[in-house]
Formats: sequence, C-alpha cells, structure tokens
Amino acid sequence: LVNLAFVGLLTAAGFASVYIARADVVSAASLTYALFFMSLFVVAHAVLRLRLPNADPFLLPLGGLLSALGLTMIYRIDPELAFRQGLWVVVGVGVFAALIVFLKDYRELDKVKYILGVSAIVLLVLPALPYIGRTINGATLWVDFRGGIVFQPGELAKVLFVIFLAGYLRDNREMLSYGSAGQGRLPSPKHLGPLLLIWGGAMLVLFQTRDLGGALLFFAIFLVMLYTATAR
Repeated sequence: LVNLAFVGLLTAAGFASVYIARADVVSAASLTYALFFMSLFVVAHAVLRLRLPNADPFLLPLGGLLSALGLTMIYRIDPELAFRQGLWVVVGVGVFAALIVFLKDYRELDKVKYILGVSAIVLLVLPALPYIGRTINGATLWVDFRGGIVFQPGELAKVLFVIFLAGYLRDNREMLSYGSAGQGRLPSPKHLGPLLLIWGGAMLVLFQTRDLGGALLFFAIFLVMLYTATAR
C-alpha cells in the first residue's frame, strides 16, 4: 500500500505537470485522472490482500507504475486518447480482480494449458486476417472490429503463453532435465515436441507479422523459463 501511495504521488505529479504545461493554469482538474487511477489500484490492492494475503507485494505497484507512466505520456500527446487508454486500464484491473476472486487455485489452469497455448497462437494470427487486421508502421499487430475497438491481441497471447509454459514445464521438468542429460543428447521428441510446437508456431506467426520485437520477447521468455525449470 505504501508503494501504491508512492505511485499515486508520481502519477499526480506527472498529470499535473502535463496539464499545467498544456493549459498554463493550476487546477484541481489536473489531479482528477491521478485520483481516479489511484483509487482504482487501491481497490485492486484490497481485493488482493483479502483473497491472497501472501501474494508478492511489489508486482501490483510495479504494474501501476508502468501504467501511470504510459498514461502520462499519452496524455501529453492526446488527452482524448489517454482517456480511451485509461478505459482499458479499468478493464484490465477489473479482469485482474475477477480472476483473483473466482479462480480458487491457479493450478487449475494446468488442466487447460494446451488450450491456452493454442489460443495464444490464434490470438497472434488474428492481426494477419483480412478485414480485421491492421498494419501500422510496417508491423501487423492490431485488430480492428470496426466498432472503435482496436487492440493488440499479442499482449494477451503473452500471458497465455507464459501460463502454458509454466504448466508444461512443471509436468515434464524431470524428463526435460535428466532424460538424456547423461548422454549429452536432447530430451526425447515426446517431451520436447509439444513445447517446440507451440513455441515454434508463435515464432512463425510473429515473423510473418513482422513483429521482431515481440519475437525476441517470446524467445527470451522461452529460454528463461526453460532454464529456470530444467537448469539446461
């Protein structure tokens, strides 16, 4: 909560400075966004403390800080766009709170890890589809449902990809770590195959959509989680 208060002060200072620079006046309106933003994350903090009192205390404030910095930068460029982006922050925090309340045990996600892995690839494919895909600055990352809703499905795909990797590596870490280590060979295709299939599909889609930054991020996630689980 103390960390969130610090984030709130930074958010207030950022929005106030931008508002004053744009309007050349000091007004309480400059703090409206910051106050709403802080209230939103305090509610998320309360839900987190009630449902998961032993959760990591730094991840939520870090998420709040990154969101606040992003919104402040957008607000400096276009206040209306910042308002629309702020609505997505509200949606994200709402989904976060709902997941904490309704998902009794995160290990239940292990049962659907393959569905989540395939879903991640489907989400990455969406921007390449006709009519809904949009190319901006040479990268095909966005989908547009023609109703004013434009977003990057790859952002959600990252989360699903991490959940798939966590579940798969937890179930197969011993076979991946020790199965062929003594002979210096790779693990058997039975255990390595599904992992490479999901990851390879994601990488192919990312290269096809020219999202090289996203491809590097997925590759780094894959390597770090594989090494964390197997020490190989």
